Amino acid sequence: MRKTNRKIYFVILYLFTAIGIYAQHINEKNNIHEDSLLSKEKKDSLKIQELKMQVQELKLSQIALLNEKKNMGKTDSLKKALQKKQIDSLRAITKGYPVVIDNDTLFNLYARRGGVMPADRASKVKEVIIAEGKKLKLKPDSIYMFETEYVTDIMSGDKVIITLSDQDGLWQNTTRQDLAKKYTAIISKKISELHSKYGLQQKIKSFLILFLVIIAQIIAIYFTQKLFIRIKSRLKKIINEKFKANKFLTNDRQEVLLVSITKVTKYSFIIVQLIISIFIIFSIFPETEKYVYHMFTFMGNLAKDMGNTIIHYIPNLVKIIFIYLIFKYIIKILKYFSGEIAEERIKIKGFYPDWAHSTFNILRFLLYSFMFIMIWPLLPNSNSPAFQGISVFIGLIISLGSTTVIGNLMSGLVITYMRAFKIGDQIKLNDTIGNVVEKTPFVTRVRTSKNELITIPNSFILSSQTVNYSASARNYGIIIYSDITVGYDIPRKQVEDLLIEAATNAEGVLKNPAPFVLVKELEDFYCCYQINAYTDRDLAMPKVYSNLHKNIMDRFHEEGIEILSPHFYAERDGNEIVMPSQYKHQSND
Repeated sequence: MRKTNRKIYFVILYLFTAIGIYAQHINEKNNIHEDSLLSKEKKDSLKIQELKMQVQELKLSQIALLNEKKNMGKTDSLKKALQKKQIDSLRAITKGYPVVIDNDTLFNLYARRGGVMPADRASKVKEVIIAEGKKLKLKPDSIYMFETEYVTDIMSGDKVIITLSDQDGLWQNTTRQDLAKKYTAIISKKISELHSKYGLQQKIKSFLILFLVIIAQIIAIYFTQKLFIRIKSRLKKIINEKFKANKFLTNDRQEVLLVSITKVTKYSFIIVQLIISIFIIFSIFPETEKYVYHMFTFMGNLAKDMGNTIIHYIPNLVKIIFIYLIFKYIIKILKYFSGEIAEERIKIKGFYPDWAHSTFNILRFLLYSFMFIMIWPLLPNSNSPAFQGISVFIGLIISLGSTTVIGNLMSGLVITYMRAFKIGDQIKLNDTIGNVVEKTPFVTRVRTSKNELITIPNSFILSSQTVNYSASARNYGIIIYSDITVGYDIPRKQVEDLLIEAATNAEGVLKNPAPFVLVKELEDFYCCYQINAYTDRDLAMPKVYSNLHKNIMDRFHEEGIEILSPHFYAERDGNEIVMPSQYKHQSND
């Protein structure tokens, strides 16, 4: 700015000098014209002297301008020298900000430009170079320099890539123009490299490769399916020819196991193919190429971590297997002895056979709990706060939600050791009569005579009255009984003999002990008799009752004796006798 003002000053001075000379010339001309008395020679000599004076003045002005320019040049040189000295002193401690594209450092920027920091300038230059390089089309020689008095712009078409000033040149120990030429070559080369990767031609090639990879993957999956179908058929043939079925691995189970293993292997193979295809697809396009490295790194680290974890966990795994095998064979030994005791091949004084399975279940639960306690510290991350928190949470849920479950479990244990009934017994529980078909730690299942399966919680059984018909039948027989009402006109002895005869001849009634009759009630209009008989058929009691009732009706009707109900009177007042018609004549006789 100061240099410009000086130039304007000298131009104005030169103009004023020229104007003064011209005005003086006009004035002298007028004087010469007015002074007609002077001679022509005198006028010419005066004119020559005036012109000489003007030339001298112009020379003086030119000398003054030259001196001023020299002074200005010296000032600029001093100013640049001072700036260079300052930059040299700052270069050792000032950090340059590189322009890095694809791990390639193009150049560094140190100076600010228009209040923009070097880091922001480097970031902006990087964005512009990448944007220009990723254009689908790039014109030849599109990168050029645009020179002005104070700065040099490196251009791409009508877009400014970077603006370089004299300070940028000083920071690089060169001139602005030379630095611009150097940067132009570097930027042009990098944009050409980017265009070779992101250009239209490369895009077309990438999409063609992508299409080929997809087709190849589809073909690979198709042939993989065919291959595993043949492998499965071949394995089936081998298994049928060389492997024999047993109770654990029947033919159906072998086939299911074979199909499962083949499917797992096939899908694992296809997944590996897909992973390889994904890596290839990501590496085709420059925009996604960097993710391939990240994926490889991730999978490599994952495999490495898993391998290290497995290797370091092998000692604990061996301990867990050893503990499990010990408890497994202990439980097998207990199971063998419980079966022997239940079948009464081994007898222990004071220990009943029906206690064997329940005791085995209790001991197995305790052993598994103890095994779990021993294995727990050996599990991976068992000491981590998250693992411990989850275990506490699960324990809290079980403790809060298992009140009824624990109650039924304890009731089942009490019922077992009370020996109230066992599987196969005929029991009566409140209004339910049926055969016990299953006992579990939590519930008991009873099948009624109508083939109804009833599930009863053990806690309900423990709080209710239970009648065990089978236990009575095994020990001394069950007494079945039935009440009948007969008028007072029939002799008691005759009624008792008929009832005993009917009971003795009923199918399912024991002859010994013999049936007996009780005179239960003496009402106003009838006498109530009760027949009692023994039976050992606890599971067929409804049928035994039916046979007894049939015989009673038949014998009384054969004798012409009417079985009264409480609403009939002994004095009939002309009412007909209540019995089948074929027996009425016997009664009249």
